[in-house]
Amino acid sequence: MSFSSDVKEELSEVIPKARHCRLAELSAIMHFAGNIGADSEGNVCIGFKGLGSSLIKKGFTLLEITFNIGKSPKQSDESFISFAGCMGDLGGAVDEVLLKNACCRRAFLRGAFLSAGSVSDPGKGYHLEFVCDNSDKADQIVRICADFEIIARKTVRRDETVVYIKEGEMIGELLNVMGAASSYMEFENRRIYRDVSNTVNRRVNCETSNIRKTVTAAARQLEDIRYLKDCGMLERLPDPLREAAYGRLEYPDATLLELGALMDPPVGKSGINHRLARLSELAREKRESGS
Repeated sequence: MSFSSDVKEELSEVIPKARHCRLAELSAIMHFAGNIGADSEGNVCIGFKGLGSSLIKKGFTLLEITFNIGKSPKQSDESFISFAGCMGDLGGAVDEVLLKNACCRRAFLRGAFLSAGSVSDPGKGYHLEFVCDNSDKADQIVRICADFEIIARKTVRRDETVVYIKEGEMIGELLNVMGAASSYMEFENRRIYRDVSNTVNRRVNCETSNIRKTVTAAARQLEDIRYLKDCGMLERLPDPLREAAYGRLEYPDATLLELGALMDPPVGKSGINHRLARLSELAREKRESGS
């Protein structure tokens, strides 16, 4: 199973204790993946589309325990009618009256994610999204995420409005808000491992690049110094430049700091770099003059 499937499987097992939270989650499921109609005899029918079996089971479980469906045919019909009435227009956003409490907003996000959400494997990248059939539903998700200080953005993809989050920390926080405790811990562990690995790789690459630059610069300096020596110019140079030249010839692998420390008196990285640069400049001028 994918990480996204694991998250949904965990969320499908979360059944709110409070009726108002069950209503909020059920409303989200209905607005994003439900339908309400009537059969040939005029009975109210409720169904779910595009959901896995465990999620459909959760939808009907929420219906059953929230409206006492199944106690008696008459009571079931009244419950269905009552529920259908509180849903309003499934094409629009969920009634804000159902989302007054923070716990209900958490339940709403859980239901919306179960019905229209997905999240990428944290080992490969950070991307969580809700696919909405209109901007009203997308705007509501963005607003409710903001209530929990989670920054979500939206974009249009073909004929759908997509709410997405690409920051790993924000995705982890949303998983926690929705009640996916185990998935949240797994996500954070994998996120930390991935971030640390990326940091180490960046540092290694940076160090490798610096070493390559240092080796290249040292090789160029040695070439210039040997050229000056072959031309008989080294002995005519000022003492600081001559000392730097012979120091580089004797210690070709030394860093600037190490080479500067060998001077008498010792000089800093900037000072020895200036001397070596001057030697390379003299070599260039000699080559260009051709004499």
